[in-house]
Amino acid sequence: MDKLKRVLSGQDAEEPSPLAEVVDTSSLSWSTRLKGFIACFVLGVLCSILGTCLLWIPRKGIILFAVFYTLGNISSIGSTVFLMGPMKQLKRMFEPTRLIATIIMLLCLILTLCSAFWVSS
Repeated sequence: MDKLKRVLSGQDAEEPSPLAEVVDTSSLSWSTRLKGFIACFVLGVLCSILGTCLLWIPRKGIILFAVFYTLGNISSIGSTVFLMGPMKQLKRMFEPTRLIATIIMLLCLILTLCSAFWVSS
């Protein structure tokens, strides 16, 4: 665990990496942030799998799929907040090189929910 922490925090390198700066500025310990990341990511994967399984339920299956799949994606993407912090996560998501991908991803999440609720009504 200590070796992983040193490698990911950049302590083996001569220059401090961005992740090392985040490690130094966060109030949570490294192990707490890693546990939060893993828990949030696993929860997101389980929600996505559950949503896919619920798709086959007659009547409300599409709505349940959309809700669980969207929550799973948000949880999985949001899990990196534990590693780098919320503001740094948002800044990186909306960098010019990632802006189009971020917009498309958020738009797809919204359209998934909208289409499920439109089809069911």
